[in-house]
Amino acid sequence: MRLGIHYANFTLPGGPEAIATALANTATAAEQAGVTRFSLMDHWFQMEQFATAQDPMIEGYTGLGFLAGRTSEMDLGLLVTGITYRHPGLLAKIVTTLDVLSGGRAIFGVGAAWYEREHKALGVPFPPLAERFERLEETVQIARQMWSDDEGPYEGKHYQLAETICRPRPIQQPGPRVLIGGSGERKTLKLVARYADSCNLFGTSPEEIAHKLDVLKRHCDDEGRDPAEIEKTIVVPSREITSDPEGFLSAMESYAKLGVELAEIVPGTDDPAKEVADFAGHVVPRMAQMG
Repeated sequence: MRLGIHYANFTLPGGPEAIATALANTATAAEQAGVTRFSLMDHWFQMEQFATAQDPMIEGYTGLGFLAGRTSEMDLGLLVTGITYRHPGLLAKIVTTLDVLSGGRAIFGVGAAWYEREHKALGVPFPPLAERFERLEETVQIARQMWSDDEGPYEGKHYQLAETICRPRPIQQPGPRVLIGGSGERKTLKLVARYADSCNLFGTSPEEIAHKLDVLKRHCDDEGRDPAEIEKTIVVPSREITSDPEGFLSAMESYAKLGVELAEIVPGTDDPAKEVADFAGHVVPRMAQMG
């Protein structure tokens, strides 16, 4: 089992001037401790469940590009890209650029988007949920086509592309790994079974994760796909988890037995670099023995 860092808090001592240093230092500390994935959010306002909409938030792919130049080994991605925010053809090009500039480390995390307030505030269309899932499926199809040898048109219900040229090609072949985030049993996990290389679930409890993975297996059976092909990842929701590394490790044993391969934690202190260095240095070697 591996450890990832989901960096979500930009309200730090020192104000906006401190954000770049804190982000770079945290990523460096994570990589040195053996963390294998570093993710950011794809939001334009901070989530109200986390702080307030007025708290600082950086644009995700700009942040990942910054981290690509400060790291050399960790996978980099958004958890997860909202499909409403960028046209899928442009989004595939953005992810390709990240993959090329990072040396083949981009993860294409994608989801149906949900934060209605930031859509309305910034004038971004917010279609009904069913349409957003249709657009999510077409977005993955477009990205996969742009990363293939097919440079011809794409004709979908919501998107029509006359050409799907994408040069340079991603370093990863046949393209960056597709991670579909979310736990919805009827639509999200069905799309995971159909398209994704990886899924991301909220680590609410081992029992809940076991249920979600059973649902995913049934969808994989329907799609004629081996569920073992899909990387299983979770986000551990508590921002206080790093204060109890032994409790964290005990919980991770239960998830590892279910087949979870990577757990992402959210740093929650005013010194995220130190927090990550202390915590990851302790738990990474022991997590590697799980599963």
